[in-house]
Amino acid sequence: MRNPTKKSRLLGIGLVLLGAVFWGVSGTVAQFLFQENGFSAEWLVVVRLIAAGFLLLLICLWKRNPNVWNIWKTNKHRYAIIYFGIVGMLGVQYTYFAAIEASNAATATLLQYLGPVFIAIFIAVKSRRLPSRSQVIAIILALLGTLLLVTQGNFQTLSISGWALFWGIASALALAFYTLQPIQLLKEFGSAIVVGWGMLVGGVAMSFIHPPWKVVGTFSFASITAILFVIIFGTLIAFYSYLESLKYLKATETSLLACAEPLSAAVLAVVWLNVAFGFSEWIGAICIMATIVILSRAKLPDEKERKQVGISKQTG
Repeated sequence: MRNPTKKSRLLGIGLVLLGAVFWGVSGTVAQFLFQENGFSAEWLVVVRLIAAGFLLLLICLWKRNPNVWNIWKTNKHRYAIIYFGIVGMLGVQYTYFAAIEASNAATATLLQYLGPVFIAIFIAVKSRRLPSRSQVIAIILALLGTLLLVTQGNFQTLSISGWALFWGIASALALAFYTLQPIQLLKEFGSAIVVGWGMLVGGVAMSFIHPPWKVVGTFSFASITAILFVIIFGTLIAFYSYLESLKYLKATETSLLACAEPLSAAVLAVVWLNVAFGFSEWIGAICIMATIVILSRAKLPDEKERKQVGISKQTG
């Protein structure tokens, strides 16, 4: 990354905020499709992955990127991208949308943002080193925030369904895997190629379970517009905005600014879809977003770990 000027830093901040807001809004738009138009998470996932992956790879071909096909030349890379596409990309997309379908976009997005906590725990276990003080504080805040979010402050009962909690935690675990597994692929081929093929592979795999032509839902001008928004703005433009922001900002800075995603999802769900979000839920949301800030600013002894914890969602 070149040394940024004040103007370029402002551009970078604007780009990452744009991407984060589009990601957050797309989750609320997905909730609108599920609750108001009867679409299923399975159908939206398969259509989103295939369409967005195809468009992303098409842009890479238009830019004459040779790595579009090089990633398939060796067994090592072939197996890695298939593994990433099915377990990582499809896993994180489906669990996220399933959590929205079972609860709401605000809760699902916030629960998914527990992913950095699981990454920090995994790195501590792998390196056989106790978590740092800041990581422990982040973990405690994450647990407290989750409890407030799913119980509304009454720790004796759940305010969301068991399935909503299950899919939300599963999406956080999937996000951690999605972030850590393709590190070598990203170094060799770049984010656009890896994510593009990951989306396409995941979408094709999902089509064997739920074909894209097997539609359950009501098509209207509003629902078609919402589907196009999820694919184009909530995936393609959001992802590219994030990638462009990396030219002007550090990865840790983009992670901090990405807090706009759960915030935008929560605000829009409350204002647009009338999702009940009380004082306890907002405090829980603040606790979870605080974990992202703490983990992004944590001083890690190993540069590789620093890059892993300073993550981006890149999924929408």
